[in-house]
Amino acid sequence: MRLIQGHHLAYCTNIHRGESWPETQAALERFTLAVRERVCPGQRYGIGLRLSARAARELADPPTLAAFQGWLDRHDCYVFTINGFPYGQFHGERVKEQVYQPDWTSETRLDYTNCLFDLLAELLPPGEEGSVSTVPGSFKEFITTAGQEKGMRHNLFRCVEHIARLEEKTGRRLHLGLEPEPLCYLETTSETVSFFERLRSEHPRDPRLARCLGVNYDTCHLAVEFEEPAEALGRLQRHEIKISKLHFSSALKARPTPADRAALAHFAEDVYLHQVVARTAAGSLIRHRDLAGALASPDEAEEWRVHFHIPLHCPPTSGFDNTTDHLLGVLDFLAREPGLCAHLEMETYTWEVMPPALKSRDVVEQLAAEYDWCLGQLRRRALAGG
Repeated sequence: MRLIQGHHLAYCTNIHRGESWPETQAALERFTLAVRERVCPGQRYGIGLRLSARAARELADPPTLAAFQGWLDRHDCYVFTINGFPYGQFHGERVKEQVYQPDWTSETRLDYTNCLFDLLAELLPPGEEGSVSTVPGSFKEFITTAGQEKGMRHNLFRCVEHIARLEEKTGRRLHLGLEPEPLCYLETTSETVSFFERLRSEHPRDPRLARCLGVNYDTCHLAVEFEEPAEALGRLQRHEIKISKLHFSSALKARPTPADRAALAHFAEDVYLHQVVARTAAGSLIRHRDLAGALASPDEAEEWRVHFHIPLHCPPTSGFDNTTDHLLGVLDFLAREPGLCAHLEMETYTWEVMPPALKSRDVVEQLAAEYDWCLGQLRRRALAGG
């Protein structure tokens, strides 16, 4: 949906199963239209589309794409952003660190992302800009040589060139957002700034970098890193790094007491990677690859932040807290500077693996509650009407 100051708000459809295009469209029919009727009946509705590589290839078939464009028109829906982070299977089987593969060292990742931009350029409504979010280069432990780092920068710049050609051909504004994430090649805003500075040094005074490549700022990920939103966003602004999209999400926060460890054990599951960043009383950070490993460690940190996307409207309960304060800090920043970013996306993809207490309602009700919470916060900051 389009908000009163020109922002677009959607939920990311990566919460639903669907690796083929028919499966993806079936989820849109079953769930997305039902959410739309709950949230904004009779109004134009924005979709944050997740496409696997397989679904993207299938949708690129001209008759299939034309049929989807007709579907969007009939239902008064539009696509303004695509989640291009997970390349393949994302639900129902072990994903863990493989979600970062293929990474930006690979031409396969480049080809997939270029395909997403080709599709987005066709799907975007006239006059709107489009974004695609992607992996933060790679998973840190996958990158062991300077050659791999150079390969990532090379492929990303080739993607920038592709985006710029599409812009010239179609007249659409398009941009790619790298999504910093715990234990990834781009993990913190400081690492992100350094990466962009290196890219700029290799392509001096090239305006395409600033226009077509930026950051997808995920409020869960940066909160897990104990970053302060005003400081993090200010740093990206000072270094003229585009905020391509804002992902609204919350992480788990807890003190690693025996009781809290017992509560957190319910979130240790076998599908997704749940990185843990722990902060000691002295302020130093300890990183754990996954929650199960952290729970088995003798870590005596003062506080844990866990990469587990929990519902935005979920209040703190016995055994854990959340990082909603980081998200609210980002919204405060956006209220002061509405031009910071036009694309806002709610991303709680962990629905299937949440403990039962957090999914006592069906997924449509859950997503409607996400909208209610988010729109309420946006209204308080004069960023949404009604």
